[in-house]
Amino acid sequence: MRAKTHVLTVQCESRAGIVAAVAGYLAENGCNIVDAAQFDDIETGRFFARIAFVIEGKAGPDDLRAGFPPVAERFGMTWGIHDPDERMKTLIMVSNFGHCLNDLLYRWRIGALPVEIVGVVSNHMTYQKVVVNHDLPFHHIRVTPQSKAEAEARLLELVAETGAELVVLARYMQVLSDGLCQAMSGRIINIHHSFLPSFKGANPYKQAFERGVKLIGATAHYVTADLDEGPIIEQDTVRVTHAQSASDYVSLGRDVEAQVLARAVHAHAQRRAFLNDGKTVVFPASPGAYASDKMG
Repeated sequence: MRAKTHVLTVQCESRAGIVAAVAGYLAENGCNIVDAAQFDDIETGRFFARIAFVIEGKAGPDDLRAGFPPVAERFGMTWGIHDPDERMKTLIMVSNFGHCLNDLLYRWRIGALPVEIVGVVSNHMTYQKVVVNHDLPFHHIRVTPQSKAEAEARLLELVAETGAELVVLARYMQVLSDGLCQAMSGRIINIHHSFLPSFKGANPYKQAFERGVKLIGATAHYVTADLDEGPIIEQDTVRVTHAQSASDYVSLGRDVEAQVLARAVHAHAQRRAFLNDGKTVVFPASPGAYASDKMG
């Protein structure tokens, strides 16, 4: 039976010798690389890598972490060695549209979404029973123009209390403040019901219908202070025709939204997504990344 796979993530300024240094370090410590992806961005001058490996020698994960800093310092790396069994603590936020929430909960329940959901936050009570029936904490944080700052302060308290590493906006229909976006930079994923950068803001399906488009889609992106402008993680589309109504667009779009958001969360939780200025680098999933023994 093969040893458990660990993941090393690296990002730094691009220069010669990075791959050799990392591979050499792993080999010297009895590690066997089983999957690797790397990318040099010529425009930004940045290097990104995700390396999956198994430990076949005597060194443990803590030993590898303790010994890696000299390599990292040589290249100015931001890095991490991750245990896939330590699921990323995730807080989900939702308003009155539940399709993305329900999809995430189902994938989590069958083991197909590699996260630990630590709670669900909503500015409505609509999905309290759904959440509680999954044995998860439900937090109602009411939001009004007058209470917005107080609501966001409570959200940050919940993030700290639960240890949440990721916040997922599963059709949470509130605009987050600049301060919150900066405090949680690279840790909030939103699903936008449009194929960005087209049709931003409210009612994008209505906008698409009025323009007679033949493809509608959804976009998962990291949240920034610029509304609907965050770095894109995942997108997909579905074909529509002139014979379909605006409400058809909404219904068809829901399925795409759920799939796109789930794929984006999966990529982030598996350390496959990297911020790269205003864009992202998203590596393919390793073999077996979507497997689950609970799917039947």
